[in-house]
Amino acid sequence: MGVGKSTIGERLAKKLSYKFVDIDKMIESQEGCSINSIFRKKSEEYFRKLENKITLNEIKKKKCVISLGGGAFLNQKIRRAVKISTVSFWLDVNLSILTSRLSKSKMRPLLIEKNLNETVKKIYLERKKIYNEASFRIKCSFEKKDEIVNKILKLYENSRN
Repeated sequence: MGVGKSTIGERLAKKLSYKFVDIDKMIESQEGCSINSIFRKKSEEYFRKLENKITLNEIKKKKCVISLGGGAFLNQKIRRAVKISTVSFWLDVNLSILTSRLSKSKMRPLLIEKNLNETVKKIYLERKKIYNEASFRIKCSFEKKDEIVNKILKLYENSRN
């Protein structure tokens, strides 16, 4: 969360002339409320089931750039589907930069009413091993958005040849 998946994904999709799909936005649209509200009113478990269903459906589609939610790749079914049918990119951002970005947001259900530095570090360390299973890791702490997009584009095009 907070690494820029949606921003980078939109720019990448535009360059490829692909459709951009933001799974979190799809869920919010379908449910008519924020992810924060879903977590609060219906539970994280409810959200994860919805995320699983929508993501597995979207992965089947062609010519799409998909922004997965930060926890989606932890789901074994989603991760397996991604590995089989897509090229995936882990946008890796330095913890201090990530914490700074996330400190400005009140819309992250996993961070509400918690020590931000400790929680971000804990989540990052828990997810890092699984995120390493992505096709490519993009270190993007100090890169400009267009540089990140161009790097991904080059890796994507090379992976298809």
